[in-house]
Amino acid sequence: DRAREYDRTSIIINDRPDIALLSDADGVHLGQHDLGVAEARRIIGHDRIIGVSTATMEQAHRAVHDGADYIGIGPVFPSSTKEKPDLAGLAFIRACAGDDGPAGRIPHLAISGINAGNIDEVVRAGARGVAVSSAICSARDPQQVIERLLKALAPTTPMTAVPYAASDQ
Repeated sequence: DRAREYDRTSIIINDRPDIALLSDADGVHLGQHDLGVAEARRIIGHDRIIGVSTATMEQAHRAVHDGADYIGIGPVFPSSTKEKPDLAGLAFIRACAGDDGPAGRIPHLAISGINAGNIDEVVRAGARGVAVSSAICSARDPQQVIERLLKALAPTTPMTAVPYAASDQ
């Protein structure tokens, strides 16, 4: 309920469309080993958001084709919240978020290891949004980090449908 006090806040449940439905969350974020988009859509309906993590072009194309409302692009950098040995990197953002890439057609978020020190690289690669956790949660001054991230993202084309904050914990 506290999150609902803020105007542009969406509640996205990780991995569990059933919990998203029962908690009246705004949507669910699915990993590659979770239910598919069609199954999740049957559970939560068409009025809630579905996002999908993608680490390859094949996964990104499939998520878009299957009807995801947004995709997570990454892992971009190593992360302290979730171990991912194979990094997709900045090149994946460039390929995926370009005009001809699958994320050029729907909202997308760069995911993993993104912080105030590398946000400019992520934006230059084409990301229009980011999912962050430890960059804010472990910061001495979280407000300063948030302001830095928002400033870097300000010149990008805004995502039209999916304000999202991820937590991999």
